[in-house]
Amino acid sequence: MTQSTEPSGSICKIRRSFLKCSAALAASSIFPQLIHANKGISSERTLEFINLHTDETLRSSYWANGEYDSNSLNEINHILRDHRANEVYEMDANLIDLLHLLHKTTDSKAPYHIISAYRSPQTNEKLRHQSTGVAKRSLHMQGKAIDIRLPDVELNRLRNAAVSLQAGGVGYYAKSNFIHVDIGRPRSW
Repeated sequence: MTQSTEPSGSICKIRRSFLKCSAALAASSIFPQLIHANKGISSERTLEFINLHTDETLRSSYWANGEYDSNSLNEINHILRDHRANEVYEMDANLIDLLHLLHKTTDSKAPYHIISAYRSPQTNEKLRHQSTGVAKRSLHMQGKAIDIRLPDVELNRLRNAAVSLQAGGVGYYAKSNFIHVDIGRPRSW
């Protein structure tokens, strides 16, 4: 007779609850400005996108009445997919909230132009061989980064607004006409 080394079911439930609470607490401490800034903005959060590679458009109210709408988030995940591999990935809700806050901060009325969002590891590796600006462990592969522009906001102003939020990384690519934003540690280049 073998003895199980697995913890009992109740211990597993407690451990999972602890880990979920710890993750939520960590997210709230990393993104306090997003949490506080988004409170009181509205009871609904809506974003618009144009995927420049597929010509798809989306207007989605992804948050209402104090909670995320999973169907809307799935639509956002789809438009932000790796278009090269046609692979959909769950984008981090903190990144989506950052986009909402950035849109409000700039007073933009235009949809986000998507240059690159989720990248599969294969796509990221391919792009690394074509360009020196692609990180080996890119946050794009984790659904935590996006390359964007807003056609009604000067690129320099968009970058400055993103940097002022101190919610993650901001890269400025003036020659290619986009900025990179992610929810990693605050930094800029």
